[in-house]
Amino acid sequence: MTDPPIAEAILRGLRARPKTLPTFLLYDALGSALFEAITELPEYGLTRADLRVIEAHRADVVRALPGPLDVVELGPGGGRKAALFLRAVTAVQARTVFTAIDVSASALRECQRALEQLDGVEVRSVEATYLDGLRRAGRVEGARRLVLFLGSNLSNFDRRDALAFLRDVRATLSPGDALLLATDLEKPAAELLPAYDDALGVTAAFNRNLLVRLNREHGADFPIADFAHEARWNAPERRIEMHLVARRACEVRLLGAAVSFAAGESIWTESSHRFRVDELRAWADESGYTCAEQWTDQRWPFAHSLFLAR
Repeated sequence: MTDPPIAEAILRGLRARPKTLPTFLLYDALGSALFEAITELPEYGLTRADLRVIEAHRADVVRALPGPLDVVELGPGGGRKAALFLRAVTAVQARTVFTAIDVSASALRECQRALEQLDGVEVRSVEATYLDGLRRAGRVEGARRLVLFLGSNLSNFDRRDALAFLRDVRATLSPGDALLLATDLEKPAAELLPAYDDALGVTAAFNRNLLVRLNREHGADFPIADFAHEARWNAPERRIEMHLVARRACEVRLLGAAVSFAAGESIWTESSHRFRVDELRAWADESGYTCAEQWTDQRWPFAHSLFLAR
């Protein structure tokens, strides 16, 4: 049975103009696996840039936060990036607690399996949205908290909502705690678009799997083959938009309602914004942090910003 708030969000989005769907629906077990495959694609330079910055500066992050740390990651995926940070942490303290927060139970299981092998690391999992998970995550007495928000996940928020999210994260932290924020930086649209519309069609499968999920879990009857994946660059908003475009006029039934699509009408499923380093420093100041450090990758412009809670 569909959770009432989820049903309400689905129907509200499909009745809007333009039609939308909640981004979290992309990340069921298959969607999470497809996203992990996307990160390996030659067109998708973002994850490799993220990893390069982690490898180069993980020890710098730990040195900037003296004293015992407990580590939380929002949306850890399979735990590969967390493992790099945790090795840097356990090099300077014998034991640490790592808490993974994600809406995907399958991603949490994979992360747990990967990280529970690390010496000196206690792994905890919280299946929840980011903010709810942060509020529920137990603190380690006497430890400073480091929250990892990697992979440019902030880009999925509208800019106004992104700033509000940073403020909400700050509200869960104590002075001296830290947020390590990874963000993709501005670059030409010709470089970005292939990362969201790859030659193998993995991103298209990831996007269309959302409809598969609606059919399986929410009783919908989307004709999957009649919806095409499309990536668009919105220059004024500095974002990539992912859409599912109806190839023909059709009517879909779900959750006791009927939703009509005109030929060419789309469902907007995800946004991915690009940022500037000066913009991020200003946001830190506006949302209750000090931007202590920023590290960037030049091969695929990408930034890690270390925000200290004031």
